[in-house]
Amino acid sequence: MGGIEQANTGLPWGGGLSSAEAGRLFDRHGPNEIQQRRRVSIPARVFAQLRDPLMIVLVAAFLLTILTGDLTDAIVIGLVAVVNTLVGVSQEIKADRAVTALAALTAPSVRVWRNGVSTSLPALELVPGDIVLLAEGDIVPADCQVLEASALLIDESALTGESVAVGKFAKLGALGEAQGDALSSATVVVKGRATAVVTATGARSSLGRIASLVDTASQATPLQRKLASLARILALIVVMLCGLVFVSGILRGQPIELMLVTAVSLSVAAVPESLPAVVTVSLALGARRMAEHNAIVRHLSAVETLGSVTILATDKTGTLTLAEMFVEELWTPQHVVAVSGLGYEPEGELVCEGARLDLGEAKDVLELLTAGALCNDASLVAPVDVGDSWTGLGDPTECALLAAAAKVGIGKSQLAQRYPRVGEAPFESANQQMTTVHQMATELGDRILVVSKGSVEALRLRHGRGVHGLLWHEAARWAAELSARGFRVLAVTSGECSDADEWESAGQMLLGLVAMNDPAKPAARTTVLACQAAGIVPILITGDHPETARAVALTVAVLTPGLGEVDTLVATGPQIAAGQVPDLTVPRVFARTSPEQKLQIVQAWRDAGAVVAMTGDGVNDGPALRRADIGVAMGHRGTEVARQAADLVLADDDLATVVNAVGEGRRVYDNIRLFLVFGLSGGAAEIFVMLAGPFSGLVVPLLAAQILWINLLTHGLTGVAIGAEPAARDVLTRRPRPPDQSVLGDGLWQRMLLVSAVLCGSALGLGVWAHNVGRPWQTMVFLALTALQLGVALGLRPRLFTTSNLLLPLAVAGSYTLALAGVYVPALQSLLHTVPLSLTDVAIASSTVVVGWAASWLTGLIPTASGKTGRIGAAGRTA
Repeated sequence: MGGIEQANTGLPWGGGLSSAEAGRLFDRHGPNEIQQRRRVSIPARVFAQLRDPLMIVLVAAFLLTILTGDLTDAIVIGLVAVVNTLVGVSQEIKADRAVTALAALTAPSVRVWRNGVSTSLPALELVPGDIVLLAEGDIVPADCQVLEASALLIDESALTGESVAVGKFAKLGALGEAQGDALSSATVVVKGRATAVVTATGARSSLGRIASLVDTASQATPLQRKLASLARILALIVVMLCGLVFVSGILRGQPIELMLVTAVSLSVAAVPESLPAVVTVSLALGARRMAEHNAIVRHLSAVETLGSVTILATDKTGTLTLAEMFVEELWTPQHVVAVSGLGYEPEGELVCEGARLDLGEAKDVLELLTAGALCNDASLVAPVDVGDSWTGLGDPTECALLAAAAKVGIGKSQLAQRYPRVGEAPFESANQQMTTVHQMATELGDRILVVSKGSVEALRLRHGRGVHGLLWHEAARWAAELSARGFRVLAVTSGECSDADEWESAGQMLLGLVAMNDPAKPAARTTVLACQAAGIVPILITGDHPETARAVALTVAVLTPGLGEVDTLVATGPQIAAGQVPDLTVPRVFARTSPEQKLQIVQAWRDAGAVVAMTGDGVNDGPALRRADIGVAMGHRGTEVARQAADLVLADDDLATVVNAVGEGRRVYDNIRLFLVFGLSGGAAEIFVMLAGPFSGLVVPLLAAQILWINLLTHGLTGVAIGAEPAARDVLTRRPRPPDQSVLGDGLWQRMLLVSAVLCGSALGLGVWAHNVGRPWQTMVFLALTALQLGVALGLRPRLFTTSNLLLPLAVAGSYTLALAGVYVPALQSLLHTVPLSLTDVAIASSTVVVGWAASWLTGLIPTASGKTGRIGAAGRTA
């Protein structure tokens, strides 16, 4: 065994390794675990937050306020930066802890021979050369080679996507050495038992090799890229305009110090420094709502990215399907029967030609179901607690046969008493069949009942000659038709003899065919249709058989008969490898794919400009989950590799949560765009007022302190409250925005300019009138600009009279109260250089809030380039 010392105890396979040898091998190979991404330290997380382009803008604004000497505003901006960073870091830490808790579900112990005795050890202590004992229900803890096996069936769906268990066998080479089948780590023993030798652990196992394909380098999300671009453009424009204000003031003879402070103050006002806080609050609220629906957000940016998704690539087994086999159709020479009811509950009925089948008149169907339950090693387990479901133990195929029989009242325990088993020939891949032998009482005395189940081809070859040939020919035709529809088809036969030792010579008759499938989840079709209604194209990627994948795709509406030629929309891994699929963005279904090919498919769509979400639960999904713009892993069924690679973990394995996440992501993006209209239009209005004021007779319309106070009141709590706005009603019925669209695209920058022009014109008009009639015009302009911007915040609401975000109207009221305090509180009067206003003047300045509201509301009704009306670039208005 490769130079590995073994105890010579006379036990099978030498009794396993000694503790000393196992220790040396452990030091050489390390623990049997997949190397997880190194845990990120808190300082590193903080630094990552500060590197965000939005945070850079915020820090720049903080430094500018320091230069102006306005410590109050600097403190507020600094607090925004601290809160933004704390929220982002805490969310990532909480998500990591939740995923770590899920990871504990995949840390099994294993029975192993050590020092000549069988003992139980944590799987991570295994080393190459260990002899492990596997039984039904065990997770294969490492790559192994079978030494001994008895009726061994392995569920390899975590690696291959196949929902049908695979038989594994022990073999001997030409020189008598063991050359048994290979077992891969993370697969599951669904039937039988085995003794196996460990061949590879940790990163060297099949699990580890696939995990190594996972790219751990993080990538900027679409929103992060767009906001970074906006920040650069905004900085350039602000510098130019503020420089223009500075130069124009100097040319008019204003003091250099005054104009410098004014220009810097304007730059602070023009930069929406609360944008990072708005983004973080919006993302955190989205993450909280998703957590309430059993979705764990590992990175806040994943919420927004889901809102950008244009392609949803999903696996089949366990995501679109139940990951369990169920009998759906029965065929006998006399009847074609549909079986209703999902799950292992003994509930359902048999339907033939549109009517419920009377088993009293269909003894052939009764015999078929009875034989399927007899030739069976599985068992059904009744629920223990209220709300639990029936479960199956053993081969999923055999569980499906038992469930079908239970629907008509045939129980395995009663059959075991009536037909006690006296012999069996376990399933083998060589003959593709299983046979059980039973004793039964008849009127003529005890007889032997022989029952077999297996592939149609294998049983036809053995029992289909002579007078039975025509019947088997018809059965083969039906089997081909059922297989083309994606079913797995088993034939069932039975016969009698007088002696149990003579069962092999018993002539067996064909009882019928059983068609079973891993059916689609009841809500899968609704979920896929919801994705399509939201403009998201669903793609099915699986390692399963092409016909099975096609059938599932048609059932859940990934494929529709009217969607071109269905055959051209289904591709296989071998076809991809042979270069027969030149454009990977054409097919909608991919079958028999490898992990590397899943990567190719995801990358092809990304190269085509799509934003790709990938859902999966298996090890084979891990690399593609990481490569996608947003990876979504299943929490319960999902493997550790899938969870570590994903951005979002669905704790309830419900694909519908992805659709909810899309809605949350779109809400986040919509609210960020709302804030940009609010923040940029207000900042632009202040710059335009400062530029145009001198030409209207207002030498310095606003002082630096007044600009900063307006900025504090509008961009502070009010701006953050916009990020909590509820979603528009059509959030999941409109098409996704184009991936290359600017965050100010689809008419948003035009709307921003229109609103800022209205604000500027209103404030200047009020100032000129007040100046001409001898009223305190500068204080009135200060108060009016505040009211105008707060009015814009209210007019931007997608649902005008909603009560789901009371923070916004409260923030508006609080901000305006503080603006009034700046007019009447003596300490603030000295700081802001304002004067008390009469009630009439306050009423006139305050009434401009209606102008701000109307400006934002009416500009939202202008049709955009995409033909939409309502909230520009987002959704229709609702009251």
